[in-house]
This record gives sequence, structure tokens and C-alpha cells, in this order.
Amino acid sequence: MSITLIRGGTVVSSTGRQLIDVLIDGETIVALVEPGATALGADLSATADTVIDATGKYVIPGGVDAHTHMQMPFGGTTASDTFETGTRAAAFGGTTTIVDFAIQTPGERLQDTLGAWHDKAAGNCAIDYGFHQIIGDVNDESLSAMSELVAEGVTSFKLFMAYPGVYYSDDGQILRAMQKSADTGALMMMHAENGIAIDELVAQHLKRGETSPYFHGVSRPWQLEEEATHRAIMLADVTGAPLYVVHVSARQALEQIATARGKGANVFAETCPQYLYLSLEEQLGAAGFEGAKWVCSTPLRSRAEGHQDELWKFIRTGDVSGVATDHCPFCMVDQKELGISDFSKIPNGIGGVEHRLDLMYQGVVDGRISLERWVEVCATTPARMFGMYPRKGVISPGADADVVIYDPAGHTSIGLGKTHHMNMDYSAWEGFEIDGAVQTVLSRGKVIVDGGSYLGASSDGRFVRRELSQNLL
Repeated sequence: MSITLIRGGTVVSSTGRQLIDVLIDGETIVALVEPGATALGADLSATADTVIDATGKYVIPGGVDAHTHMQMPFGGTTASDTFETGTRAAAFGGTTTIVDFAIQTPGERLQDTLGAWHDKAAGNCAIDYGFHQIIGDVNDESLSAMSELVAEGVTSFKLFMAYPGVYYSDDGQILRAMQKSADTGALMMMHAENGIAIDELVAQHLKRGETSPYFHGVSRPWQLEEEATHRAIMLADVTGAPLYVVHVSARQALEQIATARGKGANVFAETCPQYLYLSLEEQLGAAGFEGAKWVCSTPLRSRAEGHQDELWKFIRTGDVSGVATDHCPFCMVDQKELGISDFSKIPNGIGGVEHRLDLMYQGVVDGRISLERWVEVCATTPARMFGMYPRKGVISPGADADVVIYDPAGHTSIGLGKTHHMNMDYSAWEGFEIDGAVQTVLSRGKVIVDGGSYLGASSDGRFVRRELSQNLL
């Protein structure tokens, strides 16, 4: 096995920071060593096969993005990033593990859809990957299959309260799935928007000729996210199922989650960088069809209503457990343009898997969160939430050597022709400037990115069989 020593850096964990060296044997971290210590030998630098100088840099666990959609079919097209292109872009941004979604549609067996996603990803991932399972057809067969999938390392399931006729589950179906989740210990994930009411609002806007991307946001008001979130919490309370609400964008929905958590409920919130930085007015409301670049669901919220600042606050208080991307990229040409005369036909999704660590680090620079909270929401808690800790999400002996060396004195300019490796013809983050930069990325001990150069291969990633959540109360 090859021995790697990362020396001179400050290791940052979810609980603190320390000037300490990291010793890696093959794919695994084997020791944290005080600089100059001789217990493992007089000169580790002389005996290591590779020495990486991290002086003045942060050494953090590789990012865990627990919400991505590579090659996802949606709205008559398919997400533009393949597992190969999307995971390579993730690696450039310091993410070393993703959890993607296998999608069941009505009439399909859960096992078959999971197998199809395994076929898409195997041998085509630059980094390690796992799967959640979307249940689009809640019936006796699907509920029975949940136990089988848990045994195969797929320990989280997602339901939709939105998209009637596509992925939608009614309250009775949600109740039954949550009962099974409670029985198996699996984590239930929820897209919480009132899809029945949203579809009626969409029809009304289109009837009035209000077809621009701006009305995508207006037709999905925060009240319908708050209502659905509260309803999901109540159904989880009835069944005893642990609940993880994905891509929360409205401050009122987060208030519902914070209230439930304050009562000791196993309820958790995820948000995404787009809800922290972007807005209904500035992005969805851009001139002409430009706003289509930022059509996603849940939608970007009004800055005038204070959602963005409140979401940062909930990250600080711990009521937001993790920050993911909901990476679901579509190009403007031939994809977003499908809805040029009807906002409801714009494929929903924003590309961001490459930029999450940087965007959240800017929150550290701006005084919104601490270094430790940065690591916690981007790596440690997602790993614990989805049954991968302590193999992932921590710099500790026995963990996979997924390590990012981050330069606080560096600078990252995001945009086409600058920092952009996703398979998209535009960047949702064009013009963003980050006061920091990813310098080196190791995936299970192998340097896959260094100084902006990609050194990995599409076959580097492995499937991660996950345990049950390690983050329940």
C-alpha cells in the first residue's frame, strides 16, 4: 500500500480545528500525528511515498452531497450531466461522495428501478456514490420491497407531495410508506409542496397568459410549502417514522421543522445553496426567458420576504441538518427552452454539484456560519444522516481517505470559461466570486484533483452500501 502524509495543515472537524498531520495508508486514514511527533518514526516525511504540503490550508473531510439527480428523466428530457460528467464536476468542487436517486414510476418494481440506476452508475463515477429510492407507486409490492432494499444498503426512501400524475403520493399512501419506514428503521425523505393546489394555480396563471419563468415561483407560494411540511410532520408523528424534508426553501416551512425538533421529533431539514443566495425577484424575474435558468422546485423565494437570511439562521441553530445541491442540470438550448411559451414545461432543476463547498465557505468568510459548521453541514452530518459515518464525513483513523485541502487565501471565480465542469451551456452561478479555493482532493487516498487539474478516472468511484441513519434522536 502507498503511504501518504498530509502535513502542515489545520484539520477542521464539526467540533473544532487543530494543527495536525494526516497519515494515510492506501485508501484509509490511519493516524493523526502531532507535527514533529516521533512515535510512528523519526521522520514520517522521509518514509512516506507521497508528502502533501498543506501549510496555511484547511484539511477537511471530502464533501458528501446527499441529493443529486444524474441522468434523471424529467419533463420530456434528461438531466444533462451523466454520472461520469457530474461526478467529475463534483470532484473539482471537493465533493467525494454523492447519494443519487433511483426513480420508480407507476407499474415498475422498486428492485428493477434500483438495478437500472446501478447500471447507469457502475464504472462511470469519479467518486463514491450511493442511492436513495424514490417510491412513485406506493402499493403492497413496493412496500414489501423496501425491506429488501434496506438489506442492500439503500436505507432511505423519498416520496412526493407534488407532481400529481408523475411522482405524487396521497396522504394515505404516505401514511402506509411511513409505517413501513418506521418498521424497518429507514429514513423517509419528503418533497413537501401541496401539488394539487399548485397545479390549480399553474392552470390559472396560464389561462391569464402569465407564461414567463417568474410565474413558476409565484404559482408555488411559500404557504403551500409550509402546509405540506406541517402535514408531513404530522403524518410522521402518527407513524413514528423519521422524516427528512428535502430542499426546504421557505422560512415558514423551516419554522414548522424547528418547532417539531423542539418537541424532540426525528424531523430534519435540508436546504440548498440556491435558496441561500438566489431569489424570485433577481433570478426568476430576470428579463425575457432568462429566468428559466433558475427554475427549480421548491422555487427560489422572495428576498423581500426574508427567506434567505432566515435560512442561514436556521443553519446556525442546527435546525437545518445538511446542505445538499439537488443537482439536476438542464441546458438552455433544447431543454429549458421546452417551456419558452409555458413555464410549466420548463424542466425543473439547477446545476450546482461543483460549487457547494465554495458557496458555503463564502458563508464562513461573510460571518454567517463557523468553519466547523461548514464541515458539519457539507460532510459530517450528511454522512451520519445517511448511514455512512465514520467511513465518510470525518478525518479520523479508520475513515476512508476522502480529504480536501482547502486554501483560504485562494480565490474561485465561477462561470463559463472560469470554474465550470458540469455538462451545461450556462452557469446558474455565473459571476460569483469566492474568497477561497479547493486545492487538492483525495478520494480513498488517491489524488483526483490537484491545482485545478483532474487526475482521476471515471472508474474510481464505488457504490457505498449504507447503514441505517446514525443521526436520529
